[in-house]
Amino acid sequence: MKRALSTSLLPALGGALLLLVAAAAGSEPLPGDEGRTDLSDKDKARVETVTRPTTDFSKAEQYEAMSGGAATSTAAVNADSFSHFSENLTFQQEEGFKLGNALFRKVWVSSPSSTQASDGLGPLFNSRACQNCHLKDGRGHPPQAGDDTSTTFLRLARPPANAAEQERLDALAVPNFPDPVYGGQLQDFAVPGLAAEGRMQVDWSEEPVQLNGGETVFLRRPRYSVGALAYGTMDASTTISPRMTPPMIGLGLVEAIHEADILALADPDDADSDGISGKAALVRDPETGRLALGRFGWKAQNATVRRQTAEAFANDIGISNPLAPATHGDCTAAQKACLDLPDGVQKRLGDTEAPDPVLDLVTFYAENLAVPARRKASFKETLAGKKLLYETGCTACHTPKFVTRRDARDKAQSFQLIWPYSDFLLHDMGEGLADGQQVGLADGREWRTPPLWGIGLTQTVSGHTFFLHDGRARNLTEAILWHGGEAQTARDRFADLEAADRNALLTFLESL
Repeated sequence: MKRALSTSLLPALGGALLLLVAAAAGSEPLPGDEGRTDLSDKDKARVETVTRPTTDFSKAEQYEAMSGGAATSTAAVNADSFSHFSENLTFQQEEGFKLGNALFRKVWVSSPSSTQASDGLGPLFNSRACQNCHLKDGRGHPPQAGDDTSTTFLRLARPPANAAEQERLDALAVPNFPDPVYGGQLQDFAVPGLAAEGRMQVDWSEEPVQLNGGETVFLRRPRYSVGALAYGTMDASTTISPRMTPPMIGLGLVEAIHEADILALADPDDADSDGISGKAALVRDPETGRLALGRFGWKAQNATVRRQTAEAFANDIGISNPLAPATHGDCTAAQKACLDLPDGVQKRLGDTEAPDPVLDLVTFYAENLAVPARRKASFKETLAGKKLLYETGCTACHTPKFVTRRDARDKAQSFQLIWPYSDFLLHDMGEGLADGQQVGLADGREWRTPPLWGIGLTQTVSGHTFFLHDGRARNLTEAILWHGGEAQTARDRFADLEAADRNALLTFLESL
């Protein structure tokens, strides 16, 4: 399995980060380099014991049903299962959560408007409210006939065009470079009087996959493109990558996992020869200028929930905020008509369209959407499926459990045993899932391991079972069969299982 955390992280670093560390002459501290400094020796022993992979599949592990520790929601299962607050919040924090929820649902309008605290939309945008992208705080869906595309969008990026841009990329100053005309994201809506950038298009093809026992599964392969471009052609080197909105649960707990515990799982050179070579997505924190561990987004491009929230405001809705102060969102210099439109900044409220405390409250809301409690964790078939999850090698990337840091910023996330089933590292997932787009240290074949908690409630909350970054998988079986690269061996073991064993493994996933 993965190596233990070494005294120096330098052997685990590669590519652009090695250049960065060399340039810094070792003077820049790396996140997690000193290990779990938040724990006493006694606590370290406890954490090591409780997070050790189980070998007993005869019964559920202690506290296994409480996926989010004390923050777990034990509310009845229904369509609102992803919308409850962490159960260990104080009464005052509940008030902050509800205020954040109201702002998360807030519908923004174009400027100028009589509702001055709500204007500033766009001018180019993908959605008018956070909730419209994250329906019921759940998973988005790919474009479907007759539906809008607000829960899937296209990221645009090009490689560096010269030595100066390459240096910025190597220093992690930027994750990539936007298209010179259309920016970093295609906006398929615009305020009145302005043309939207274009329309997302997708064509599907199907290919059969044979499973042990004779069952045939048809995997659908998407081919995304852009039609009706309103501002001329894109740069020839620009890549497009579809991104479906992920569920919002457990984000604060993910941020509270200590960097050392995630870095301890990294093995970028596959030193143990197990075929799994996950690497950390180190990023440059724009607030501090220091290195931070990326853990949010499909390619782990953001280190904090606050940064992830700020970028969604700016790119998806076109709303400026303290971390993304551009008042015209993703409009570029080539889109003069967009830049000439009024913004929604109200000086009496702040310097941006969503000043603090707006960004803070929405961030707090996102940090405290509770993970639902497990269902049927101790059932015989669930336990049989859990054993198969381990035996097929899925847990090499989908790490079952962590204990969050004692010194977490919010006490609700402090020292909790949580079960996200992710290592939050970047992995090569093969050519089948490749998008050809670099994002920071993630290349065009690499994706962050997504957490699996709550995955069994996708149908209940979101009304569908579309999975993976672009929603191509129509169920969990298809999602597993799309795994390639480092996950090829685990995928093949799943395909070779007897039908009853495959169903047991799926039953376990549905219990999460």
